[in-house]
Amino acid sequence: MLDFLFNNAADTQLSVTTTILTILIAFVLGLLISFTYMKTYKRGQYSQSFVLTIIMVPAIIAIIILLVGSNVARAFSLAGAFSIIRFRSAPGDPKDITYIFFAMASGLACGVGLIGYAVLFAVVLCAFMFLLSAINFGHPKNNRKLLKITIPEDLDYKGAFDDIFDKYTKGYQLSRVRTADLGTLFELNYYITAPEDMDEKEFLDLIRCRNGNLNVVLSMAADNNEW
Repeated sequence: MLDFLFNNAADTQLSVTTTILTILIAFVLGLLISFTYMKTYKRGQYSQSFVLTIIMVPAIIAIIILLVGSNVARAFSLAGAFSIIRFRSAPGDPKDITYIFFAMASGLACGVGLIGYAVLFAVVLCAFMFLLSAINFGHPKNNRKLLKITIPEDLDYKGAFDDIFDKYTKGYQLSRVRTADLGTLFELNYYITAPEDMDEKEFLDLIRCRNGNLNVVLSMAADNNEW
């Protein structure tokens, strides 16, 4: 049994039993990785389709590797078949991409017959992810946020809110100014660094008093894609 788990597939004869067992183990590893992803996800609601994708990727990769084996002709045929596929999507979160590579590596290890190592690496990496998530590793003490303020044209925006920013933030930067409503309004975009104990309601109320109660938008996380 240990020989089957830790020997390369090239050293053993492929059989129906071996194939089914390899696919089942790859599927279980996909479940483990997806469970880790769901429990360590901290950005609101995760995508169900992405979770299902993580589950299926190891089994699919394992099947591909089993079919190709050590046959060079099959490998080139498979590469030609996949070369006609075009995936067009916006770049995702780096963590999501990492989980896809994690699932692919697990399926690859299962496909070549190194099932014991696949299980070992998956368990160790998932345990590390739970540990890092539990200690909130890498979480910044200050949150960088995007603040959009609308002001009337007769208000000089240069330094108009500096005293408020100095009191409530640890840093700020005016990134863009544009006109709106045929030049009767200005829209100011600031990047601000907010401390964890920042009173956002009081902060926004002071800005509203300064800009004549026009629109004020505070994004919870600064994202360049919001432009």
